[in-house]
Amino acid sequence: MMTTNFKTVADGEIFSAAYEVNKSKFLAHVSHVETEEAARDFVQTIRKKYFDATHNCSAWVLGERGDKQKSNDDGEPGGTAGNPILEAIKKNELTNCAIVVTRYFGGIKLGAGGLIRAYSHTAALGLAAAKIVQITLFKKISLTLEYNFLATVENYLRNKKIRVANSDYADVVTLEVLLLPAQVETFLTELNDLTAANFLHEELGEILLPLEIN
Repeated sequence: MMTTNFKTVADGEIFSAAYEVNKSKFLAHVSHVETEEAARDFVQTIRKKYFDATHNCSAWVLGERGDKQKSNDDGEPGGTAGNPILEAIKKNELTNCAIVVTRYFGGIKLGAGGLIRAYSHTAALGLAAAKIVQITLFKKISLTLEYNFLATVENYLRNKKIRVANSDYADVVTLEVLLLPAQVETFLTELNDLTAANFLHEELGEILLPLEIN
């Protein structure tokens, strides 16, 4: 059985934010990554783009339990950059997430405490700009029913806000619905009452879907 219910950054987009303190400019870039190779590639992509920056510090958390973690200070004093970025990811309980914070030095030293605050704050701004999703397990159920029950069932699905993944309108209607595991038993009982047991169902397996968190 698939594992489920972890939070991550939405795939397919790089999210960014900027912060300036004492003439030093900080840029955060946040991305969804699923492997160490993808995380390293993302870090290298940002480093190449901002090759003229003073530092490109980074951190990532991987795995459904968030047990793979890495941070890099990229020349900043030890523990003042990579770790604050990592802590920002962990504080938001995210995994499969990488952040690079780029710094352009403005000529005024921030000190260890100032660096920690700046990198932490910039990473937090990047995450605030990101789209966060909950990876959630659904069961796929195929329903087969006669047309005379279609309007009743479709109205029920709308009212319950149940996702319909596919539909086929042939001699009979076949609907593929997505349900949380805890919904399945109640769903089948209520559908049985609605149709006087005039439907067939088949479990088609499981799927993980990203649900956006407001």
